[in-house]
Amino acid sequence: MESEKFEMVAKTFQGLEEVLSEELTALGAEEVQAGRRMVSFRGDMRLLYKANLCCRTALRILKPIAKFTAADPDELYDFVRDFDWDSYLSPEKTFAIDSTVNSTEFTHSKFVTYRVKDGIADYFNDKYGSRPSIRLKGADVQLNVHILGERVTISLDSSGEPLSRRGYRSVQTEAPLNEALAAGIIMKTGWNGETDLVDPMCGSGTFLIEAALIAANINPGIFRQNFAFETWPDFDREMFEELYNDDSAERTPTCRIWGGDISREAVEITRKNIKSAGVEEFVTVECKPMQEWTEPPVEGILVTNPPYGERLRPGDLEGLYKQIGFTLKHYFQGYHAWILGYRDEHFREIGLKASVKYPIINGSLECELREYVLFDGSYASFRSAGGSVGNDDFSRESKPKVRHLSDSEWKAETRSFSGGKKNMADKRRKDERPSRRDGGKSRFFDERPRHDKPRREQEAPAKMSGKQPAIDAINEVRFADNKGPVMRSRKGWKKS
Repeated sequence: MESEKFEMVAKTFQGLEEVLSEELTALGAEEVQAGRRMVSFRGDMRLLYKANLCCRTALRILKPIAKFTAADPDELYDFVRDFDWDSYLSPEKTFAIDSTVNSTEFTHSKFVTYRVKDGIADYFNDKYGSRPSIRLKGADVQLNVHILGERVTISLDSSGEPLSRRGYRSVQTEAPLNEALAAGIIMKTGWNGETDLVDPMCGSGTFLIEAALIAANINPGIFRQNFAFETWPDFDREMFEELYNDDSAERTPTCRIWGGDISREAVEITRKNIKSAGVEEFVTVECKPMQEWTEPPVEGILVTNPPYGERLRPGDLEGLYKQIGFTLKHYFQGYHAWILGYRDEHFREIGLKASVKYPIINGSLECELREYVLFDGSYASFRSAGGSVGNDDFSRESKPKVRHLSDSEWKAETRSFSGGKKNMADKRRKDERPSRRDGGKSRFFDERPRHDKPRREQEAPAKMSGKQPAIDAINEVRFADNKGPVMRSRKGWKKS
C-alpha cells in the first residue's frame, strides 16, 4: 500500500536553496520548490526520515499541520485553542515553540509564542483538567510557528536540534564555521571527491570533515544521538533503523584531504574532531602557516575561510591576505581556490582576479565566496593557450525567485489542512465568545467565563500509544570516558 504523502519544508541558509533542492530531488522528493532560506517539497514519512539523515545543507525539516489566517493575536489564540491537539500532544508530554514572524499585525515573535502556548494549554485544561508543560530543551514535541502577514503556518519540527549540529564535534575553536554552511559551500564549488581538497587555515576542521563525508558519501545524520520525530506517536522504529543502518552507498574515497593551521591548539582540536567523525584514514592535518604551503598536491581544489579580524590585528590581516595571494599564485598552479571572506579590502590584498563572487550569510555577517582560477605564467600566455578564468557552470542565483500564493490559493491550502472545513480563524464564532479586547489592546489571557469544573468530554488519555523511540536515552549526548560523543549502535558501521 502506498504511504501517505504530505507537505514538508526544509530550512537552510540563504544562498544554499538550490543545493538543498538538488539534495531533496535526489532523495525522491516531489514538487520541490525553492523559497527564501527554505525549500518546500512533498513525500512520505520515509522521505522525512531520509531528509533528516541525508541532507547536508538542511537546518530543519518541518511538517506543517495547520494553515490558517489570523488578523490579530486573539484570532491566533482562538484557532490554536480549537485545534485538535490530541493527535500530537497529551497532558503528560512536554512541548517547545519556535516562532518566526514577518508581519505588521504580529510585531513580536515572543508574544506569538506566548499566545500559541496559552491556546494549547487552555485546550488541554478545558478538556482534561491538566496540560502539557513547556520545556525549552529536549521537549517531546517541538513546534514551529511561521507568520507572514496574516498567514499562519504551524509545523512539527522533525529534527529537534538543528541538523547542522552533526554530533561529531567533540571540541571546537572560537566561532567555528557552521557544518551545513561548510558542506553547502563545498557542494557549490562542484567538488565531489574526484580530486584532493586543501584547507590551509582549517580552524576546527569543519571544511575537512564535511569534505570527507561527501567524498565517502557518509550520511551526516548518523552521528546524531536523536531526532525529534523519534518521540512522535507514529514513529516507525523499524523503518528508521533500516535507513540508519543502510551504508550500501558509502564508498572509499580515492582522493586525499589536507588541512593545516598556524595554531597548534586548532590542529589538535581538528584531529580530535576528525577521529570522532571516523574519517582520519583519509584526512591529513599539520601545523604550519600559509607561507609554508609550498608543496601542495599536484592537482586539487582549495577551500578556506581565513580570519575576518577577530583574532588578528588589522595590520596582520593585510599581511595575511597578501601572503594568501602570493602562495596561491606561486605554488597552487592548476588549482581552483575558493575563499570565504568578509571585507572587500581583504580580497583586494590577495591581488588576483576572481571568476566567481557569490554572497553568503555566515552567522550575522554578509560574506562573499570567491573563486580564483590559478595558472602558471602570465595571463596572456594562459589565454593564448586556451585557458579561461571564467566559470560558466557556476550558478550565481543567490536569491531564488519566490512565488507568493494568491489569496484564493492560500484559502485552498488552509482548507486542505482543515479537511475542507471553514477556516476557523477567518471568522471566529463571535456570537459564542465575548470580545477579549479592552480599549483596542489585546489581553494576554482569555476572558471567557469559567465553569466551576473544567469541561471534560472524556477522561485524560493514558500515555499516548505508538512505537517507542529507537534510543532510550535520547535527551542527552552520551560520552565514553570523556573521549567525545559516542555514535548510536549502527550495524555495519566501520568506526563504532
